[in-house]
Amino acid sequence: MDKYVENVVDNSEDKCVENIQQLESQIPEWIQTWSDYILKGYPHSEKSHDQALELIQEILMAMLNGDSCIERENKNINVLESHVIADTIAETTVAPFVYDDKYLYLYRYWHLEQSLATQVARLKLQRIPAIDISGFEHLLEDQHQKSAMNMVAKHALNIITGGPGTGKTYTLARIIAVLNQAIPDIRIAMAAPTGKAAQRMKEALQNSFDDPKLNEMGLVSDRLKNQETLTIHRLLGLGHQQKPRFHAKQQLPFDVIVIDEASMLDLNLATLLFNAVPENCRLILLGDAHQLASVDVGSVLADLGEVPALQENRVNLLTSRRFKEGALIGKMAKFIQQSENSLPDTTELLTNFGVQVVVPSDIEPIVIQPEMSDIIQLEYLPETIKISDLPEYYQKLSYGFLNYFDVLQSYLNTEDFTEKHKDVVKAFDQYRILTAIHHGAFGLESLNHEMEKVLFQRLPRLVKQGDWYIGRPVMMSYNDYQLGLSNGDIGICFKHRTQSGQFEVYFPSLDKWVSAARLPKNIQTAFALTIHKSQGSEFSHTAVVLDSAATKLLSQELIYTAITRAKTAVSLLVDVQAFIQSLKIKTVRHSGLKDKIILKINK
Repeated sequence: MDKYVENVVDNSEDKCVENIQQLESQIPEWIQTWSDYILKGYPHSEKSHDQALELIQEILMAMLNGDSCIERENKNINVLESHVIADTIAETTVAPFVYDDKYLYLYRYWHLEQSLATQVARLKLQRIPAIDISGFEHLLEDQHQKSAMNMVAKHALNIITGGPGTGKTYTLARIIAVLNQAIPDIRIAMAAPTGKAAQRMKEALQNSFDDPKLNEMGLVSDRLKNQETLTIHRLLGLGHQQKPRFHAKQQLPFDVIVIDEASMLDLNLATLLFNAVPENCRLILLGDAHQLASVDVGSVLADLGEVPALQENRVNLLTSRRFKEGALIGKMAKFIQQSENSLPDTTELLTNFGVQVVVPSDIEPIVIQPEMSDIIQLEYLPETIKISDLPEYYQKLSYGFLNYFDVLQSYLNTEDFTEKHKDVVKAFDQYRILTAIHHGAFGLESLNHEMEKVLFQRLPRLVKQGDWYIGRPVMMSYNDYQLGLSNGDIGICFKHRTQSGQFEVYFPSLDKWVSAARLPKNIQTAFALTIHKSQGSEFSHTAVVLDSAATKLLSQELIYTAITRAKTAVSLLVDVQAFIQSLKIKTVRHSGLKDKIILKINK
């Protein structure tokens, strides 16, 4: 059973809800197959076979939606007969399914919740030597940020949440600087779920550590300025077999472990992480509770935030400094958060959006300039899109890459391109197209193909060899331990530095060059990303595309995550009904983790 679950819910984000269009036709067949297989493995009466089959399929479908369990109410679990056991004996007996007083689980997810709850309770109840921060409180002016520093000074488990621009990294940098001063020979680990998130974490921390106030006080050592950031997979030493090097019996050798983008933690990865946190170590989780939950099963950060006993271990930062009062992106983020789950009048919803945020118009080119006011553009797609109209929409979506194309042209024209690749990387990272789906006219594949076409039209000097060409942005879709690349790492193809006529790819998150010939043939072009893959990223400008094919995938968390990837400008190209869906529907995942943590803490 565990092998089945591991195959279905692995760490590849491409096998998640993003691709539900493709899965819809497959789910009934493979779920039927596995349900039949499970039932054949145990003696079962013919009478209850059909009811058991239906219940098993419901559990497997829930898993695909990110739920770790289904509610027991009105479910006749007796039809599962010997396939199901009570939680009271599940520690010593194994069966495909487990039930408690509220929920019915696959055994794997019941066991993961039990294990994670045990570790959360361990960190919560652990007494850790408090640090005197009385001489450093002036480093932070915001009261919530001060509360976060006070919390970390006293507790082993620390959760710092907040929306974009509320100063999570700014606050963290000051906390780490104080810990660095207070704890001799401190050992610090900083990690994030994806390579891109780890890169953003490193850049943001380095900027914060350059603060003159911190350096005047001598709080930032050279070692701290050069602090490495890793993916959680690299931190734990997860290899090909997904067996971690560090675990409960051989824990991580750190005094402080910081995890950024904690909303992306799924149940399995969170359990592996918490198991590996040693005694007398401070664990700091940073994240935005309004962002998308993990791709795989679980909503760990949200569950932790709902445990009453963990309130002293959690601080929510409120004041946004990225979005000034009246800034449109900030207004839209608040509009999404405040939208009710079921407004009866969708016309009223769109009217309110027009009044409070922006009215629909046409997408136009935006020139990003320093200190400019933020911009939101909203263009509605027609109910029926003619194939002949698609090139016009693709052209509009390419506007954000115009600067990238110009910088790439300059790179092609130069004789000495030693450092010019950095200018290309910087220009590319200004803009990205975000979509909810893989297939269709506005899916990931078509968008990347069409942006590539526009690039070759504007730069006719470009030469393509197979799939490779100078300026091709690519993204890893799985972890390659031989190459040292992680799922989500993004690179750009350049001329090979030493071999004429060859290509190599620069991965800025790792400051690493890899020969294009060594990269997998199915590596993804990355002018466009799925919204799930964009988590942990930050761009000056994002275009968010939601057509009618994406309707079943949309939620408040999805569009909130998409628009808050932008610092300055958002261009929305959306189907009206899909847009309404994204504003109205809030994702709720079923989980028993909160209840288990409460029980463990109160024991």
